[in-house]
Amino acid sequence: MNARLAAGAAALLLIAVLTGCDPAGSGSAEQSASPEPSSSSTPDDTASPSPTASPTPTTAPIALPTDCRAILSEEVLAQLDGVPLNDAAFGPSGVADDGTLTCIWADPRADTTSLVTTISLMNRGPALDMLNALVTNEGFTCFAPDGGTRCEKTWQNTQYPVTDGRTLFWRDDVLIDSRYSNLAPSGYTSSIIAHLFD
Repeated sequence: MNARLAAGAAALLLIAVLTGCDPAGSGSAEQSASPEPSSSSTPDDTASPSPTASPTPTTAPIALPTDCRAILSEEVLAQLDGVPLNDAAFGPSGVADDGTLTCIWADPRADTTSLVTTISLMNRGPALDMLNALVTNEGFTCFAPDGGTRCEKTWQNTQYPVTDGRTLFWRDDVLIDSRYSNLAPSGYTSSIIAHLFD
């Protein structure tokens, strides 16, 4: 009888410990965390809050895309009309051995106009570390749309009178990372997000 009581007490203690470790305090062991900013920022802010972990339901793994055009809406593709895709002059592109998709929208005859997007798998820990480093070290602004974390920054090109920038979006272990110069179609990242997650 005493052995049964001791085993029952140990089980209750283990449940309490696991519940205390759950970020949501719900006792569910089937939750993972995704980075989100700790607070929202306004356009007047000079610094962005660091992304922090918050609970999200566990979901099935997202399949990485294999076609650079198929991930974009007709509206976005119309804005890229006439821009070469994955020209060999810019090196490796398309699907890599690990499944990463690299899309290079650029004309080799142009001095600076380009848009390079890499869609890859990245676990929460490394993604959170990377996004925090971009906020802390490079002044990126992060916010939490579409169930994930988006970080972005723009700046003036040092050689030409055009705007350069970088936009990253992380959700469910998938990272969308776009770097651009003088080529930022409206709705580009949102179109990829809708294709992958909706």
